[in-house]
Amino acid sequence: MFIQTETTPNEDSLKFIPGVPVMGESGTAEFVDTRSAFVSSLAMNLMGVEGVVTVFYGPDFVTVSKDSESSWAVIKPEIYSLLMEFFSSGKPLFTSPEERERAGPQDTRILDTDSETVAMIKELLETRVRPAIMEDGGDIEYRGFDENGSGMVKVKLKGSCRGCDSSTVTLKSGIERMLMHYIPEVKGVEQVLDPEEEIALNEFAKLEKKLEKDQPKHSR
Repeated sequence: MFIQTETTPNEDSLKFIPGVPVMGESGTAEFVDTRSAFVSSLAMNLMGVEGVVTVFYGPDFVTVSKDSESSWAVIKPEIYSLLMEFFSSGKPLFTSPEERERAGPQDTRILDTDSETVAMIKELLETRVRPAIMEDGGDIEYRGFDENGSGMVKVKLKGSCRGCDSSTVTLKSGIERMLMHYIPEVKGVEQVLDPEEEIALNEFAKLEKKLEKDQPKHSR
């Protein structure tokens, strides 16, 4: 078995392509901590590698993201070895068929209760946006549309796109422009963060301010 790697726009995320289906037709799955990884032995093992922070399954790839302090040169061989061992074993990806079913994205499934606008947003995200983002080892999740107010579409970026510097550019220049072009009711796109991500970003902003304040003023 030969596993290829591809870089992504996020230097802390690498896309591993085992040459066999991963999620196949059933979408994607993301694991951001060991608790969420319990449903898949591969995700558990990968999360156990020091420096790995998230694991993302795509149709035919696995994206692994690390913290910025860790080096790919150190952790890549261990990830290779775990992927080789798992995909050669023929073991199921999830502990049960129910867990696999639950893992695939349900966000763009069109419901009877959806308005025509929401159905069009979901359709575009599923057919035009998701395939392009998957090329870069990530995914997008639809989180809602403010129909009677701001006209904002709420989405969440996953996989290599999570925390990536170019993700804001992707949101604004790519996704927002396309949705506004096809659907006049859409006035913009904003990214939704999970509570733990908001806390982490707030802490980082506080630290940056503190470092700026502590820097000695250079006298001319």
